[in-house]
Amino acid sequence: MLLRRFLLLLVTLIMIGLLIGSSALAYSYLWKNSYQEEESIRIDDVLLAEPRPTPGRSIFFHETSSFDDENKEDNVLKLNARQACAVESAALHNPNFQVFLLFAVRKDVGLDDDNNGRRTGIKQTLVDALLNYNNVHLRRLHVWRYAAGTPVEEWFNTGYLFCSRYLVVQMSDFLRFLTLFRYGGLYLDLDVVVLQNMEDMPPNYAGVESDLFVANGVMRFSHNGTGHDIARRCLRDFQLYFNGYEWGYNGPWVITRVAKEICGTNKIAKMLNNTNRCKGFKVYEQGAFFAVPGDQWRDFLEPDKLEQTMALTKSSYLVHVWNRNSKNTTIRVATPCAYLKMAEQNCPRVFHAAGEYF
Repeated sequence: MLLRRFLLLLVTLIMIGLLIGSSALAYSYLWKNSYQEEESIRIDDVLLAEPRPTPGRSIFFHETSSFDDENKEDNVLKLNARQACAVESAALHNPNFQVFLLFAVRKDVGLDDDNNGRRTGIKQTLVDALLNYNNVHLRRLHVWRYAAGTPVEEWFNTGYLFCSRYLVVQMSDFLRFLTLFRYGGLYLDLDVVVLQNMEDMPPNYAGVESDLFVANGVMRFSHNGTGHDIARRCLRDFQLYFNGYEWGYNGPWVITRVAKEICGTNKIAKMLNNTNRCKGFKVYEQGAFFAVPGDQWRDFLEPDKLEQTMALTKSSYLVHVWNRNSKNTTIRVATPCAYLKMAEQNCPRVFHAAGEYF
């Protein structure tokens, strides 16, 4: 009897400790980096911190590398110069929108650890470059809390998503639809460079990447009405047709299937710029966001393609530089290529903070 009471008391104390610890850690933690051990970066929880995303008028980026099986430390957040460039370019050209860079994490982490800051991180100069913009906010996203209270909470808690062979990518696919369901606004991939203001574009849109499907790398939904319904449909489709064995099945194919349903056609060409058919949802032509196709990604990096690429993208709202293909190709900042010219013009602070290579 005494043993039973002791065990009950012990369990109660442990639960109280966990609750206190969880509440203490839920708000933020200090992100140390490997370049300057004495520096740390405060990362607050997006659900708790102020300012909160302005419904329908915020821009979102997601960083999900903490879900990489090779990333042994759940609390190591990463950001490189190219990703930082995407964030800066969005903030620079859209000063009236709040820009949120959301770092997705598996679990709450403490304010410090035993590694004395010697971990992979980012250059302090990149953080400084971003935080020079008053409309840039770095936030942490705890995935279980983020899914709570949404139509996919029960499905997410089954753990099916975590069986994916492409968890980093498919977690990003999942979170972008979930974020747009929560807040509305504009989602952008981290491998873009924004070239012009996007604040006055329609409240609900995406763009085609090819004549086969609508892309999910650039999507804007309103926080209520049509946009909220589209986001809900995307979450439903993600859940119903989830496939962890095919790389793009839960990304571009989700918004493509939903667009076909909304627009009442299986032909991408009939969706283009046809908001009447698509009930207020605009599908932009390829040149708006994906003027340079994925199989021509080298055109951004090759000096002899500079003029051609700049001409091809002169009317684009942004460019997508295809990180999946280009991530292992480093370039010197002095290289005369389209990507670096765009970076220097559209993310100048990050460009000059990047160092010798970009």
